[in-house]
Amino acid sequence: MTPGFREAQAFDAIIVGAGQAGPPLAGRLTEAGQRVAVVERKLIGGTCVNTGCIPTKTLVASAHAAHLARRGAEYGVATGQISVDMAKVKARKDDIMLNDRKGVEAWLAGMHGCTVFRGHARFEDPHTLRVNDDVLRADRIFLNVGGRAVVPDIPGLSDVEFLTNVSILELDTLPEHLVIIGGSYIALEFAQMYRRFGAPVTIVERGPRLASREDEDVSATINEILDAEGIDIVLDANDVRVAKRDNGFELTPRAGASPIQGSHLLVAVGRRPNTDDLGLEAAGVQTDARGYIVVDDQLKTSVDHIWAMGDCNGEGAFTHTSYNDFEIVAANLLDDDPRRVSDRIITYALYIDPPLGRAGMTVSQVRASGRKALVGKRPMTRVGRAVEKGETQGFMKVVVDAETHEILGAAILGVGGDETVHAILDVMSAKAPYTTLLRTMHIHPTVSELIPTMLQEMSPLD
Repeated sequence: MTPGFREAQAFDAIIVGAGQAGPPLAGRLTEAGQRVAVVERKLIGGTCVNTGCIPTKTLVASAHAAHLARRGAEYGVATGQISVDMAKVKARKDDIMLNDRKGVEAWLAGMHGCTVFRGHARFEDPHTLRVNDDVLRADRIFLNVGGRAVVPDIPGLSDVEFLTNVSILELDTLPEHLVIIGGSYIALEFAQMYRRFGAPVTIVERGPRLASREDEDVSATINEILDAEGIDIVLDANDVRVAKRDNGFELTPRAGASPIQGSHLLVAVGRRPNTDDLGLEAAGVQTDARGYIVVDDQLKTSVDHIWAMGDCNGEGAFTHTSYNDFEIVAANLLDDDPRRVSDRIITYALYIDPPLGRAGMTVSQVRASGRKALVGKRPMTRVGRAVEKGETQGFMKVVVDAETHEILGAAILGVGGDETVHAILDVMSAKAPYTTLLRTMHIHPTVSELIPTMLQEMSPLD
């Protein structure tokens, strides 16, 4: 035998990546009697468990507690001086995250028919992957390799010790001044969170508004919410430059602008897929111009026996889209249930406080489509539950097709918006007319009860 050569180990399936889609698919395949290899080069659980939803929303909860405590007098509650112990905040976050990770690790370890390999996988041919010294071969291969933060080409950035959404989670002290490059979801959540912990925060966004994928009224209200909490917001930062200084750095947002002095710099301008070092060319798997693996409506790649799930396929960048990818793949392979990506409705949330819950199209997208539509909008100041809780920022909005009465989209920016939007999402999924929801009796006092009222007050979209 040639030195260094190891005979390939045969499996029915290889799953590369143990994020939100990988482990449940391993569970379904092993339950069906298949031998499965799961390959993970870093942390079991992927982005959501380790550096995404679980730790960040845990930090958001701590930040909300601090914010509410400072507002105690508004509710007739005397709280005294409020302080935040960042070491304890981090410890709580770590404990919750590690328990979640250990749960997934234990699940995989106890899964009969599943073997976990630790290391980086690369294709040697369409059916073969090498992981360190192990050579794995299978009839079917599933890629769930996730994504990572984009590091933009900004002059001077490489000279400073900047943070990403991963490294900022290791902070156990309060920044003297946190500057954030980026104005979308990750950037906004960390901005509000650290402001509530007590740090001065500045957001630097190259575009003309925050959360640019949303309607302008949503973006404007997000801006108002963050501004009211003392977050500095710099827009139209179209020529960002960074320079190292003894006590941190200074950032110049555009030519002629005054530099911003900062102690910590978070770069949150987007994500990119982890597809550039998998040897995809050896397997014949096609990617698009941005590096995302090209898939069909059932998540199959350009190679008939290889599928791509989660952040690496460009079909969604959320935990729920990744898990739904698993459901689609499993349904088609194991259940004779022809589910498709195109059947699902776009839905997501922005976890500032109050949160934004979104489903379907924006009003701007509906207007651009040229179809006749009706739109309803209601400020949270007219929602009893919001008034009672003392959280009246934001509004709810829905847009429907004027002819078919199909609900086209909704945005609920307000207390409970991330939960309330599901009442609308479920009606959309059922393909029922908006009148179904309009005539449904909801519980009082809730945010959801005002959705039927809003639907009764719609007007034509101009």
